[in-house]
Parts: sequence; structure tokens; C-alpha cells
Amino acid sequence: MPTDPKNTDPAPTGIRRGQGETAEKLFSWAATAAGATIVAAIALIALFLLVRAVPSLRVDEVNFFTSAEFVTTNADHLRFGIRDLLMVTVLSSLFALIIAVPIGVGIALFLTQYAPKQLAKPFAMLVDLLAAVPSIVFGLWGLLVLAPKIAPVQEFLNGKMGWFFLFSDGNVSLAGGGTIFTAGIVLAVMILPIITSVSREVFSLTPRAHIEAAQALGATKWEVVRMTVLPYGRSGVIAGSMLGLGRALGETIAVLLVLRTATVPGGWSLFDGGYTFASKIASAASEFSAPLPTGAYIAAGFVLFALTFIVNALARLAAGGRVNG
Repeated sequence: MPTDPKNTDPAPTGIRRGQGETAEKLFSWAATAAGATIVAAIALIALFLLVRAVPSLRVDEVNFFTSAEFVTTNADHLRFGIRDLLMVTVLSSLFALIIAVPIGVGIALFLTQYAPKQLAKPFAMLVDLLAAVPSIVFGLWGLLVLAPKIAPVQEFLNGKMGWFFLFSDGNVSLAGGGTIFTAGIVLAVMILPIITSVSREVFSLTPRAHIEAAQALGATKWEVVRMTVLPYGRSGVIAGSMLGLGRALGETIAVLLVLRTATVPGGWSLFDGGYTFASKIASAASEFSAPLPTGAYIAAGFVLFALTFIVNALARLAAGGRVNG
């Protein structure tokens, strides 16, 4: 039986529209609250670290930024600085990044552009499984297996290229192999899955039309990769690299085990030993009993927190600039 248009009630449509607007507002508030929670958590962490660090910084008897000393055994005479901690942290992390980025990007290109599908999936899973290996396992591998094997390489580089500051004589014995050089290789293996995974996902999203257009112009496989895949995935490579760098900057146990023969570094040499921010804090965690000595390590932690935050902020700017460009 036909419906009389005059008897059509528009109320149900209005009710549904009102319910939809209410749901939209609730969802918007929930999303905003979730985002604000993250921002608030970061701000509270920074505030906590700063409040706990300030009393120790006030009684520090040396310059916090330029001193190489880190002596907190006497709470009445604290002498702590972050110069060497910053040097070891930055040097080991950047060295790891230099090793891991080309390898990670190469693996991602192989999996997305060259490898057959039957091989790409299990190979990708194998690479991703590296991320599940505990840090202490990497540390033990670096200490017991890699360090002795890599020692001859360090001796060769020191002998042939010792004129270059990165390969100059350090303050630890090259025979043991427990140096920043070894720690950087261990960190490179640890961050490789992050860089590879992010790069692989971005490369796989390259528009098919771009690839086919390059092929239609007679481009070779490498030219297709160079003209379409790499430019499209550049922001993803930057993002993945910075995520890996953040992991390397904060790594604790593996670096602490490898740099077991810790000494005060003499300069920017890969053959030095020492502590990173994270390994220094971890090595003294059992001694956190008095507020002022503990605050010295919290101050170092605050610098690491700020360094990681700045690195990620710069990565976002760089990735955004590449995308917009």
C-alpha cells in the first residue's frame, strides 16, 4: 500500500541526526582527552625530574655541562658533570645509526621491490623477531662473542687510520674489545628491526601509478626505485631512523655489559670506553638512598629525556619538510 507523503514524519531523521552529533562530540572529547593525557604525562615526567634534580644541581661543586667528574659518594661534596656521558651516548648512538640505516633501507627495498612474495614475508618476520630479543641477550652476545672477534678490526683501524680522531687511541685496551665501537655495532643490530619495519611499510605504499609511469618511460629497476620509491618513502626513512636513534640513546643493559671496562674517555674516539646516560644511572641504581646523590643521577636522566625529546622533535620537522617539499 503506497505511503501518503503528507503523513511522513521527519522526526526520526531529526532524532538520528541529533544522536549522530552527540556521538561525534563525545568521540571528539575522548580523542582530545587521550591526546591531552600524553602531553600531560610528558610534562609531569619532565617536572618530576627537574624538581628532584634542582637541589643537587645547586650544591654541585663543578660545572654540570663541562665537567668530566661524576663523584656522588660524599653527599656533602657532590662533583658531577655530563660531558663524558654526553660524548659516549651521542657517539655510540650516531655510530649505530650510521651502520643501521643503510642496511635497514637496503633490506626494506629488497623485501618490497626485489624479493618474491614467498620469500619476502618469512624474511620480514625473521627481521622483526630481532625486536623481541631481550637487551641482556644482545649485551651478552656483544660481550662474549662480538667483542673478542671485533678486536683485530679495531686494532687495524687504529693502526692504519689513527690520524683520524674517531679511530685514534682510546683509554681502554683494544684487546678486550669493550669499546664504543663494539657498543655501536650492538646498538645497530638492536635498532635494525625498527628502521627496517618502518621503511618497509612506507616503501610498500608507493603509488603503483608512479612505478608504472617510470617503467613506461623505460626506467630500469634501480631507476624506478631511485625516482619513485625512495623519494616517496624519504619521510618514513627519517622517522624510522629517529625512532631507532631514540632507542639507541636510551639503551641500558646491553651498553653497560659491553662497556664493562669503563674509563674516563680521552676524546671523541670510537675506541674509548665509559658510560652512557642510561648505563651510568643503571650502574648506580642500587645506591639511590640519599636524596642529593640520587638527584645527581636524576639530573643526568633529565638531560637524556630532553635530548631524546629534541631528537624526535627535529625528526618530525625534517619528515614534515620532506613531505611538504
